[in-house]
Amino acid sequence: MRPYLLIATVTVCALGALTACAPAEEPAPQTSAAPQACQKDSLSTLTPGVFTFATDQPAYQPWFVNDQPENGQGYESAVAYAVADRLGYGREDVRWVRVPFNAAIAPGPKTFDASLSQFSITDERKQAVDFSSPYYNVTQAFLTTATSPAASITTLDGLRNVRLGAQVGTTSYEAATTVAGDQEVRVYNTNDDAKAALTADQIDVLVLDLPTAFAVQAELPGSKIVGQLPPQPGADEQFGMVLDKDSPLTACVSTAVDELGDDGVLFRLQKEWLAGPGTAPFLS
Repeated sequence: MRPYLLIATVTVCALGALTACAPAEEPAPQTSAAPQACQKDSLSTLTPGVFTFATDQPAYQPWFVNDQPENGQGYESAVAYAVADRLGYGREDVRWVRVPFNAAIAPGPKTFDASLSQFSITDERKQAVDFSSPYYNVTQAFLTTATSPAASITTLDGLRNVRLGAQVGTTSYEAATTVAGDQEVRVYNTNDDAKAALTADQIDVLVLDLPTAFAVQAELPGSKIVGQLPPQPGADEQFGMVLDKDSPLTACVSTAVDELGDDGVLFRLQKEWLAGPGTAPFLS
């Protein structure tokens, strides 16, 4: 068990306000690599001497700040630079490219060495791409507006009677379809599009991962998080970096992530960037 892999709790923790506080089991590593091979001079990156990270556009808070992944601010940007540092790459050796979410997890050669866009690790996606060791455990949350009929919802069953929306291809969309029952879930190309639909009263509830939900809540006056999915033992949702299928870099990137967890770096970065402003009760 690695203590830095966290899942969300009923309230945000004090003094740093983590959105994830309970330990979770880490799956077995996909591959192994000799530590001495995991340094800049030995790694087969797309561009020799450069590590190319990718993310979607726009890149959202709290994962990135001001849609500028190169500034090192936001949890995923900070994790990327920390991994690069462990592999011997300075900030000047890191390059960022933009790749849409669905394109990054599609089969085929990649234009990046590793991508971070809140990719949940799933068996289906593993058929097309590699994942690093997980760097965050996450849960899905349900955001609404103060005037929405969903504002008084306290149970998962209550969500079956309102209009749900989510970004296409995400586990947020999968969660929405699971709780919606026979109701159709409205799909949007980006979270910005889905957020606009919420404010325009085209949907009642926007489904997002919990840290993103907190960030959107801060942007939308009067909005509220009605709750989050309850824990499911043995079925934790985890974020990992995406790499090309059978990439020679996967083992080394995973080793770097594991070391950052063991050294407490991931825990510190979560405290710094993933603080939430309020509560998110579990929906029963």
